[in-house]
Amino acid sequence: MLEVTIVNYGVGNLMSVLKAFEFIGCKASLADEPEAIAKANCLVLPGVGAFGAGMRKLKEKRLVEAIKEAIARGTPTLGICLGMQLMMSYGEEGGVKEGLNVVPGCVIPLPKLPSLKVPHIGWNSINIRKQEPLFYGLSGNPKVYFVHSFHVVPDDDSVVVATTWYGIEFVSAIHSGNVCGTQFHPEKSGRVGLRIICNFVEFAKGKKRLH
Repeated sequence: MLEVTIVNYGVGNLMSVLKAFEFIGCKASLADEPEAIAKANCLVLPGVGAFGAGMRKLKEKRLVEAIKEAIARGTPTLGICLGMQLMMSYGEEGGVKEGLNVVPGCVIPLPKLPSLKVPHIGWNSINIRKQEPLFYGLSGNPKVYFVHSFHVVPDDDSVVVATTWYGIEFVSAIHSGNVCGTQFHPEKSGRVGLRIICNFVEFAKGKKRLH
Protein backbone atom coordinates (compact mmCIF):
# COMPACT_ATOMS: atom_id res chain seq x y z
CA MET A 1 0.00 0.00 0.00
CA LEU A 2 1.29 3.43 -0.95
CA GLU A 3 2.10 5.67 2.02
CA VAL A 4 2.41 9.39 1.44
CA THR A 5 5.06 11.18 3.49
CA ILE A 6 4.29 14.88 4.04
CA VAL A 7 7.38 16.94 4.79
CA ASN A 8 6.96 18.74 8.11
CA TYR A 9 9.33 21.69 8.13
CA GLY A 10 7.41 23.99 10.42
CA VAL A 11 5.09 25.72 7.97
CA GLY A 12 1.33 26.14 8.08
CA ASN A 13 -1.41 24.11 6.38
CA LEU A 14 0.18 20.73 7.07
CA MET A 15 -2.91 19.26 8.73
CA SER A 16 -5.19 20.33 5.86
CA VAL A 17 -2.94 18.48 3.43
CA LEU A 18 -2.78 15.42 5.68
CA LYS A 19 -6.55 15.32 6.10
CA ALA A 20 -7.11 15.65 2.34
CA PHE A 21 -5.02 12.54 1.67
CA GLU A 22 -6.73 10.68 4.50
CA PHE A 23 -10.14 11.73 3.14
CA ILE A 24 -9.48 9.91 -0.13
CA GLY A 25 -8.47 6.79 1.81
CA CYS A 26 -4.72 7.16 1.43
CA LYS A 27 -2.30 6.35 4.22
CA ALA A 28 -0.37 9.53 5.01
CA SER A 29 1.93 10.79 7.74
CA LEU A 30 4.03 13.81 8.67
CA ALA A 31 7.81 13.44 8.83
CA ASP A 32 10.65 15.78 9.78
CA GLU A 33 13.53 13.29 10.01
CA PRO A 34 15.98 13.23 7.07
CA GLU A 35 16.16 9.42 7.09
CA ALA A 36 12.38 9.01 6.79
CA ILE A 37 12.15 11.52 3.97
CA ALA A 38 15.08 10.12 2.00
CA LYS A 39 13.52 6.64 2.11
CA ALA A 40 9.90 7.70 1.47
CA ASN A 41 7.85 5.98 -1.24
CA CYS A 42 5.95 9.17 -2.04
CA LEU A 43 6.62 12.75 -0.93
CA VAL A 44 4.52 15.87 -0.57
CA LEU A 45 6.20 19.22 0.10
CA PRO A 46 3.44 21.64 1.15
CA GLY A 47 3.84 25.17 2.39
CA VAL A 48 2.61 28.72 2.82
CA GLY A 49 4.84 31.69 3.51
CA ALA A 50 8.09 33.18 2.29
CA PHE A 51 10.66 31.44 0.09
CA GLY A 52 13.67 32.38 2.22
CA ALA A 53 12.04 31.32 5.46
CA GLY A 54 10.97 28.01 3.92
CA MET A 55 14.48 27.19 2.74
CA ARG A 56 15.92 28.22 6.09
CA LYS A 57 13.59 25.82 7.90
CA LEU A 58 14.48 22.99 5.54
CA LYS A 59 18.17 23.61 6.20
CA GLU A 60 17.69 23.85 9.96
CA LYS A 61 15.99 20.44 9.96
CA ARG A 62 18.66 19.01 7.62
CA LEU A 63 16.00 18.12 5.06
CA VAL A 64 17.44 19.68 1.89
CA GLU A 65 19.70 16.79 0.93
CA ALA A 66 17.11 14.23 2.03
CA ILE A 67 14.48 15.70 -0.32
CA LYS A 68 16.95 15.97 -3.19
CA GLU A 69 18.12 12.40 -2.60
CA ALA A 70 14.55 11.09 -2.62
CA ILE A 71 13.73 12.93 -5.84
CA ALA A 72 16.97 11.75 -7.49
CA ARG A 73 15.97 8.17 -6.65
CA GLY A 74 12.71 8.63 -8.50
CA THR A 75 10.36 9.17 -5.58
CA PRO A 76 7.04 10.65 -6.82
CA THR A 77 6.91 14.13 -5.30
CA LEU A 78 4.23 16.82 -5.17
CA GLY A 79 5.05 20.42 -4.28
CA ILE A 80 2.12 22.58 -3.19
CA CYS A 81 2.25 26.41 -3.35
CA LEU A 82 5.48 27.37 -1.53
CA GLY A 83 6.49 23.72 -1.83
CA MET A 84 6.48 24.00 -5.63
CA GLN A 85 8.37 27.29 -5.48
CA LEU A 86 11.09 25.73 -3.33
CA MET A 87 11.69 23.18 -6.11
CA MET A 88 13.13 25.96 -8.27
CA SER A 89 16.77 27.05 -8.50
CA TYR A 90 16.26 30.34 -6.69
CA GLY A 91 13.66 32.81 -5.47
CA GLU A 92 13.70 36.60 -5.42
CA GLU A 93 11.56 37.13 -2.32
CA GLY A 94 13.49 39.33 0.13
CA GLY A 95 16.59 39.11 -2.06
CA VAL A 96 17.85 36.22 -4.15
CA LYS A 97 17.77 32.94 -2.20
CA GLU A 98 18.91 29.50 -3.37
CA GLY A 99 16.20 26.85 -3.76
CA LEU A 100 16.29 23.06 -4.01
CA ASN A 101 17.11 23.30 -7.72
CA VAL A 102 15.36 20.08 -8.69
CA VAL A 103 13.42 21.94 -11.42
CA PRO A 104 15.62 24.64 -13.00
CA GLY A 105 13.94 28.02 -12.84
CA CYS A 106 13.20 31.00 -10.63
CA VAL A 107 10.47 32.44 -8.43
CA ILE A 108 9.51 36.08 -9.05
CA PRO A 109 6.80 38.42 -7.73
CA LEU A 110 3.40 38.85 -9.29
CA PRO A 111 3.20 42.29 -10.90
CA LYS A 112 1.54 45.02 -8.88
CA LEU A 113 -1.21 46.37 -11.10
CA PRO A 114 -3.80 49.00 -10.08
CA SER A 115 -6.71 46.69 -10.88
CA LEU A 116 -5.40 43.64 -9.00
CA LYS A 117 -4.65 42.86 -5.39
CA VAL A 118 -1.45 41.11 -4.37
CA PRO A 119 -1.38 38.57 -2.82
CA HIS A 120 -3.62 36.70 -5.23
CA ILE A 121 -6.17 35.11 -2.91
CA GLY A 122 -9.23 33.13 -3.87
CA TRP A 123 -10.69 31.01 -6.64
CA ASN A 124 -9.38 31.24 -10.18
CA SER A 125 -9.42 29.08 -13.29
CA ILE A 126 -6.56 27.00 -14.59
CA ASN A 127 -5.85 26.52 -18.27
CA ILE A 128 -4.78 22.90 -18.66
CA ARG A 129 -2.08 22.81 -21.34
CA LYS A 130 -1.54 19.06 -21.32
CA GLN A 131 -3.62 16.12 -20.16
CA GLU A 132 -1.03 15.18 -17.60
CA PRO A 133 -1.66 12.63 -14.80
CA LEU A 134 -2.67 15.40 -12.36
CA PHE A 135 -5.62 16.39 -14.52
CA TYR A 136 -7.18 13.10 -15.57
CA GLY A 137 -10.95 13.42 -15.51
CA LEU A 138 -10.89 17.22 -15.57
CA SER A 139 -11.89 19.32 -18.56
CA GLY A 140 -12.49 22.92 -19.47
CA ASN A 141 -11.04 25.47 -17.07
CA PRO A 142 -11.64 24.13 -13.55
CA LYS A 143 -11.44 26.55 -10.65
CA VAL A 144 -8.99 26.08 -7.78
CA TYR A 145 -7.93 28.07 -4.73
CA PHE A 146 -4.83 30.29 -4.65
CA VAL A 147 -2.93 32.19 -1.95
CA HIS A 148 0.36 33.63 -3.23
CA SER A 149 2.36 36.72 -4.12
CA PHE A 150 5.10 35.03 -6.19
CA HIS A 151 5.08 32.62 -9.12
CA VAL A 152 7.49 30.20 -10.75
CA VAL A 153 9.21 30.63 -14.10
CA PRO A 154 10.77 27.30 -15.16
CA ASP A 155 13.72 27.41 -17.53
CA ASP A 156 12.12 24.67 -19.65
CA ASP A 157 8.63 25.60 -20.81
CA SER A 158 7.84 21.95 -21.54
CA VAL A 159 7.41 21.24 -17.79
CA VAL A 160 4.48 23.69 -17.63
CA VAL A 161 1.18 21.76 -17.61
CA ALA A 162 -1.24 24.52 -16.50
CA THR A 163 -1.36 28.30 -16.42
CA THR A 164 -3.64 30.91 -14.85
CA TRP A 165 -4.45 34.50 -15.74
CA TYR A 166 -4.12 37.16 -13.06
CA GLY A 167 -2.92 40.33 -14.78
CA ILE A 168 -0.37 38.09 -16.44
CA GLU A 169 -0.38 34.44 -17.44
CA PHE A 170 1.56 32.62 -14.73
CA VAL A 171 2.47 28.98 -14.25
CA SER A 172 -0.01 27.20 -11.99
CA ALA A 173 1.16 23.58 -12.38
CA ILE A 174 4.29 21.74 -13.49
CA HIS A 175 5.35 18.16 -14.19
CA SER A 176 8.98 17.14 -14.64
CA GLY A 177 9.78 13.43 -14.44
CA ASN A 178 8.72 12.22 -11.00
CA VAL A 179 8.08 15.78 -9.73
CA CYS A 180 4.68 17.51 -9.90
CA GLY A 181 3.80 20.92 -8.52
CA THR A 182 0.79 23.20 -8.10
CA GLN A 183 0.79 26.88 -7.25
CA PHE A 184 -2.77 26.48 -6.02
CA HIS A 185 -3.87 24.50 -2.97
CA PRO A 186 -5.63 21.28 -4.05
CA GLU A 187 -6.45 20.55 -0.39
CA LYS A 188 -8.56 23.75 -0.37
CA SER A 189 -10.05 23.36 -3.84
CA GLY A 190 -13.12 21.23 -3.20
CA ARG A 191 -13.96 18.34 -5.51
CA VAL A 192 -11.52 19.49 -8.19
CA GLY A 193 -8.70 19.55 -5.66
CA LEU A 194 -9.56 16.12 -4.30
CA ARG A 195 -9.58 14.76 -7.85
CA ILE A 196 -6.09 16.22 -8.38
CA ILE A 197 -4.89 14.63 -5.13
CA CYS A 198 -6.38 11.28 -6.19
CA ASN A 199 -4.68 11.64 -9.56
CA PHE A 200 -1.33 12.30 -7.91
CA VAL A 201 -1.73 9.18 -5.76
CA GLU A 202 -2.49 7.09 -8.87
CA PHE A 203 0.52 8.64 -10.62
CA ALA A 204 2.68 7.77 -7.62
CA LYS A 205 1.43 4.17 -7.59
CA GLY A 206 2.36 3.70 -11.21
CA LYS A 207 5.66 5.56 -11.13
CA LYS A 208 8.64 3.24 -10.99
CA ARG A 209 11.39 4.40 -8.67
CA LEU A 210 14.96 4.24 -9.90
CA HIS A 211 16.25 2.09 -7.01
